Amino acid sequence: MNRRMIAVLGGIAAMAGTVVLAGTAEAASTPCSAEAKACVQRSTNTAWLTDGAGNVTHGGVPITVGLAKYPTPLGTFHVQYKDIDHYSKQFHGPMPYSVFFTNTGVAFHQGSLKAKSHGCVHLSHADAVTFYNSLHPGDVVQVVA
Repeated sequence: MNRRMIAVLGGIAAMAGTVVLAGTAEAASTPCSAEAKACVQRSTNTAWLTDGAGNVTHGGVPITVGLAKYPTPLGTFHVQYKDIDHYSKQFHGPMPYSVFFTNTGVAFHQGSLKAKSHGCVHLSHADAVTFYNSLHPGDVVQVVA
């Protein structure tokens, strides 16, 4: 850990633009490469937003990913398009605040944090809004194991 001055306010320490809960040993980081604007780690059901230079701007937040037979694909992708009121004809349901990042229909969107998806990344309402407002076509999305 880089030894820099840490300001502690109300149990939260701010260090070089990264929020760290008091009592934790390390600053927030992602398992993704620095150029990723969005990072998903399937094994921990966690996602982050970054500034594209490796600095966390939001998260890690809880997510759910695809079922074993419909896994969220691993790899590096780019945001294709966004649809605030998307409705899935295939799965017969709403996918609010969708940010599509594969050409096969995988997206971040508001969804259940208790149920796995058919490949998409489910976010809480508040996090889905933040991801929708923060990500733009062309942004790098990385999904790691």
